[in-house]
Amino acid sequence: MKIMFNKPTSSPASPRQRAARVHFTELCAGYPGRPVLHQLDAEIPRLATTALVGPNGSGKSTLLGVLAGVIQPTSGSVRHHEGSPPAFVPQRGAVGDTLPLTVRQAVEMGRWRERGPWRRLTRRDHTTVDTALDRLGIGDLASRQLGELSGGQRQRALIAQGLAQESDLLLLDEPTTGLDPEARDRIAALLTALVADGVTVVQATHDLEAARSADACLLLRDGRLAGQGPPGRVLTTSALARIWGP
Repeated sequence: MKIMFNKPTSSPASPRQRAARVHFTELCAGYPGRPVLHQLDAEIPRLATTALVGPNGSGKSTLLGVLAGVIQPTSGSVRHHEGSPPAFVPQRGAVGDTLPLTVRQAVEMGRWRERGPWRRLTRRDHTTVDTALDRLGIGDLASRQLGELSGGQRQRALIAQGLAQESDLLLLDEPTTGLDPEARDRIAALLTALVADGVTVVQATHDLEAARSADACLLLRDGRLAGQGPPGRVLTTSALARIWGP
């Protein structure tokens, strides 16, 4: 079992390597006494949005955790092709409401990987945080406590924290669940803009509208790959009926 982060080299990459940001082979993963993912063979295309789709318990969050490097495969391999370590944005419910953090402090945590949690942020760090806040439209909320925010505002703060990491691979777990249409549209527009800026985006989602607007889709069922490819080819009526039932 292994997760490999390839650094840029002078040797030419194959066309498949150039097209894929992450590739995994015979991937199995899970938790002690509870296997979740079984023999997954797939890839995440570079400079595209990929939707991980499936019902609860299908393995979407576990796969994101493996891609983020916070869950180790039990067997198989994950290969990251030429890029920075991924930025992982968990479900907003995974972040405690009672944490005594302002929005700005939460976003500043995105700089810890590069700066360290105890070192003073540089002028560039502050500029990066300001840019992330403004891009999510929450600059005016910077001094508010994270626990005081609405669901949409809090989700935008967590995504801003991910942006502050300046990674070329952004992983999001259910970024639009429970949000109103305006908030969903804002986040969808942001993700499209990020891809145009050179970021590869992967989101686990129950939102079929969001999944259908992605560039690629991995359809999961019971920890196994039920389909992969363009959403129009994968998210067919018959395929969805097999996954979720009538």
